[in-house]
Amino acid sequence: MIANAPFFVVGLLFLGGLTAIFMEKNLVKIAIAISVISSSVNLFLVALGYRVGGTVPIHFLAGEGTRMVLPTPQAMTLTAIVIALATTALLLSLIMLVHRHYGTLDIDEIRRLRG
Repeated sequence: MIANAPFFVVGLLFLGGLTAIFMEKNLVKIAIAISVISSSVNLFLVALGYRVGGTVPIHFLAGEGTRMVLPTPQAMTLTAIVIALATTALLLSLIMLVHRHYGTLDIDEIRRLRG
C-alpha cells in the first residue's frame, strides 16, 4: 500500500488541478492549476523510474550486478520541467496582455466585454 502512495498523490494533484481549471474564473488561478498539473506529471515520471533498493544510475559508481534506478524518466522529468517553465512564462505573458486589454482577469467578464 505504501509503495503506491506516490501514485495516489499524483492522482490527487492532477484531479485538484483539473478541478481548479474548470471551476476557477480567475486566469492567474487557472495558470497556477496548470502548473500543479505539470508538477503531478513530473512526480509521476519520477515515481515510474524508482526501483526499491536502486542506486544512482552511474555505472562506475554503482559497480557490477547492482540495481539502479531508471535514468530515462529522470531525463524526461528534467525536460518536462523546462517545457513547463516556458509554457508558464508564455501563459503569464498572455494573461498580462489580456489584463492590459480588458482590464480584468475574470473569464466571465472578458466574455461579456467581447460582445
